[in-house]
Amino acid sequence: MPTPLDFGCTPQDPAALALLLPNETVLVAARLRHWIAENAKSARAFLKRVDGDRGLAVPLQSIHITELPRQVHKKGDHTPTGAADAQARALLDPALQGHDMGMVSEAGMPAIADPGGSVVRAAHALGIEVRPLTGPISLMLALAASGLNGQSFAFVGYVPQDPAERGRRLRELESTALKAGQTQILIETPYRNAALLQALLHTLHPHTRLAVACGLGLPLQCTRSALLSEWKSGALAAGLPLDLPAVFLLGR
Repeated sequence: MPTPLDFGCTPQDPAALALLLPNETVLVAARLRHWIAENAKSARAFLKRVDGDRGLAVPLQSIHITELPRQVHKKGDHTPTGAADAQARALLDPALQGHDMGMVSEAGMPAIADPGGSVVRAAHALGIEVRPLTGPISLMLALAASGLNGQSFAFVGYVPQDPAERGRRLRELESTALKAGQTQILIETPYRNAALLQALLHTLHPHTRLAVACGLGLPLQCTRSALLSEWKSGALAAGLPLDLPAVFLLGR
C-alpha cells in the first residue's frame, strides 16, 4: 500500500487524499482491518487521512496494526535470512485466517527503498496472494524527471558519511554510470542532503550529469538536472528545498 510522500514534512500537503493516491488504493485502505507497518504512528496518521477522505469501515481504534521488528528498521530485510523470514511469517497470521492485510511504510511504497521485502517473501511462501497497489514511488518519479537513462538504472541506497569513504564510493558509482550507461540513484537523510550535494559537486567529473529531485509529490517539489560543469556555477543549487526528502541521480 503506497502512501503520500509528505510524511514528516511541514506542512503536509493539504490536498484531499484522493488527489494524492488513486481512488482504488484509497478504497482498499478504507476497508482493511489488519496492517503491517514500518511505524505504527505513521500508519495511524495515514489511516486518519483515509478516514477524513472516505471514512474507514471500522473505527481506527479497532484496527490492528503490527510493526515490523526493530532490527528490520536498523538493518533492512531485503537480504533473505531464516530469522527475518520466520518473523515475517508470524506477522501474516491474520491473512492465514482469511483476512485481507495491508502493508505500509512511512512514505511511498513499502519494500522499495524501505522495509517490507521479508513480508512479501513470506506471503509467497505461504501461498498468500500479493497485490501491489498504485501510488507514488519517489525513485521512479525522480528517474522520470531526470532526463537520465531510464532503460538501465540501479538504486544504490545511501553512501558512507565519512568524507574519504564517501568520495571513493561516489567515484565508483560515477565510473559505473559512465562506462555502462547505467543511471545511479541514491538517497540521503534530509538533514544531510546539502552535504551530499556538496560532495557530489566536488567529486564528480564536469561531463557527468547530475539530477536532484526534492520534495516529490509536494507543492514545493523541484527537480534540476544538468552537467556538473553547469552545477558548478551555484545557480542550479540555489533555492533547492534540500530540507525535504530528496533523490540524487547521476549518469551520462
